[in-house]
Amino acid sequence: MTATATQAAAGLPGTLRLGWERTRFELRTYFRERDAVVFIFAYPVIMLAIFATVFGQDGASVDVGDVQIPFAQYFLPGMVATGVMLSSFQNLAISIAVERDEGALKRLRATPLPPASYFVGKVGQVLIGSLLQTALLLAVARLVFGVPLPTDAPAWATFAWVFVLGTATGSVCGVAYSSVPRSGRAASAVVTPVVLVLQFISGVFFQFDQLPAWMQQVAALFPLKWMAQGMRSVFLPDAAEQLEPTGSWQLGTIAVVLVLWLAAGLVIGVRTFRWRRRDDG
Repeated sequence: MTATATQAAAGLPGTLRLGWERTRFELRTYFRERDAVVFIFAYPVIMLAIFATVFGQDGASVDVGDVQIPFAQYFLPGMVATGVMLSSFQNLAISIAVERDEGALKRLRATPLPPASYFVGKVGQVLIGSLLQTALLLAVARLVFGVPLPTDAPAWATFAWVFVLGTATGSVCGVAYSSVPRSGRAASAVVTPVVLVLQFISGVFFQFDQLPAWMQQVAALFPLKWMAQGMRSVFLPDAAEQLEPTGSWQLGTIAVVLVLWLAAGLVIGVRTFRWRRRDDG
């Protein structure tokens, strides 16, 4: 029998309904881990404050011809992108590895819950968490640092698809990468350095056009660079487009790269995801 037929025979709700209930469960569990939540929510805000203050001393700004961009405004897109990466890729890669190590996934697999509902719950938790985190970051940027936010619908439409596609890509890649750590205890040590390196080479902490050419080329292989570039197209003036390596926002390329990473994450995740520890058969 198929999973759907089995559920119907057992009188269980559908996969999506169970996925929504799993999302609610994941959200409750997520917000109970207060230390992790504070770090994930506060990290982009704190980094924005640090970089805006350090680089923006004495009114310094990024000059693009006759246009001056305050450093708080320039760094905001990268912080939005890295916040999405923390909430999706890093959060799932670590939390799923810990759940596997503690035997929670093994026990869950023995229940009637469809695997698809489990993953829907994870992605749902990431999406809602990312929305709340980004809303906080934008509020701080606007109210504390006076960063202007977009006022036209096309800009927010671009923000929406970059945000949703970036969140989905980060989530799927996080699920796939969760099989790399050999134990839950080692998960942070295996995942966090990857995130830090990508942040440094993807234009999150520095002006992307001022990074070495080879570093820009390496960053272009990974989704964080493209998420940050997509967010720059939303929050920076049109004149900043000339700071990009090609002199263009490359929105079409951004969509293609993120979709390719999404597809690759799905394929790898399906082939490598494990419900048991390595030493548990």
